[in-house]
Amino acid sequence: MTEGISPSHEVRRARFAVAAVFAVHGAVTGSFATRVPWIQEHAGISAGQLGIALAFPALGASLAMPLAGRISHRLGSRTALRVLLALWTLSLILPSLAPGLPALCLALFVYGASAGMSDVAMNALGVEVENRLNKSIMSGLHGLWSTGALVGSAAGTLAAHLGADARLHHALAAGVLTLLGAVACTWVLDMQPAQDEEPPPRFALPPKSALLIGAIGFCAVFAEGASLDWSAVYLRDRLASSAGLAAACTTAFTLTMAVARIAGDRVVDRYGAVRTVRASGVLAALGGLLIVLADTPAVAMGGFALMGLGIAVVVPLCFAAAGRSGPNPSQAIAGVATITYTSGLVAPSAIGTLAQATSLTVSFGLVTVLACGLAGFAGVLRAGDRNRTRTGPPSAPVPDPRP
Repeated sequence: MTEGISPSHEVRRARFAVAAVFAVHGAVTGSFATRVPWIQEHAGISAGQLGIALAFPALGASLAMPLAGRISHRLGSRTALRVLLALWTLSLILPSLAPGLPALCLALFVYGASAGMSDVAMNALGVEVENRLNKSIMSGLHGLWSTGALVGSAAGTLAAHLGADARLHHALAAGVLTLLGAVACTWVLDMQPAQDEEPPPRFALPPKSALLIGAIGFCAVFAEGASLDWSAVYLRDRLASSAGLAAACTTAFTLTMAVARIAGDRVVDRYGAVRTVRASGVLAALGGLLIVLADTPAVAMGGFALMGLGIAVVVPLCFAAAGRSGPNPSQAIAGVATITYTSGLVAPSAIGTLAQATSLTVSFGLVTVLACGLAGFAGVLRAGDRNRTRTGPPSAPVPDPRP
């Protein structure tokens, strides 16, 4: 679909449907995160054992993501997303039922596997809608994921404040979110494979293009994970701020990312993916420098705000570029998602290990160096840069996939 050609009603409707799917997906994450203390107490495990258990979602996601393309090929994109999203929303119930460490690890493995597969399916559909609209929407979709996570967190915080049993809370949340997800999936695009199209392999190494794009995503998610998990500690331990101000820094960072993602599509449409990520890398690096050099909490908070602004749109653009980088979008998106999930897994522990050996200041110096990598290697996202083709001849409109 080119500029000057009005997108079909189906495509416009699919855009809002997949946006709702992203919000539902985020709400599950927010609902779980706020009840982790309750789950730890119920399972009767130590902080160290909890850390082991919390590695299993990323492990499950990394192993299961390559299966999403095969499931979509077998069932069609709409049915596949409906099934995978329902698995994800219903898996929210499992962790709160776990009576001990082994059961919790298994529950979180299933939780992560369903999260990863539904993540790949919804991002692939988001890229397809973006292609048909011929304008950036992926940043906004990820912004709605962040918004959903905030809503889920708010509901979880209220439930925790009221002393509600997490088993009841998560059962109710899973029921509501499963229903909302099923309704949203009714209107997403329903793409069916060609009759002679070979199904993708169950497991395959991501293509080289996805590895390069994933490296950009790795840098962004590393900075995000470090900031989310360590910003409050940085203000408390490094700058002697109050507990309330330290917590407010983390909340402000999350809100900054959500707002930047929702507004980011206009920037991407105006300047293109490559220039946007280069500018984002500069902003993130400046934020890192402020954090490292800060001598007051206000300066550090400004640095974290710049960091959030700088990395907000990078991961959505990585998914968009992956989806256009080869003949198998789901496989490429799964490869990028696996790399970014891995980054999110290793970032908090890497920051802590380096801080233990040196200091938190040195740890965020590493984050600043990785932020510079965003600016230096943004060119690998040219597959997602729509501005390259705007001056060329118009392409033929994409045919309606319905029979």
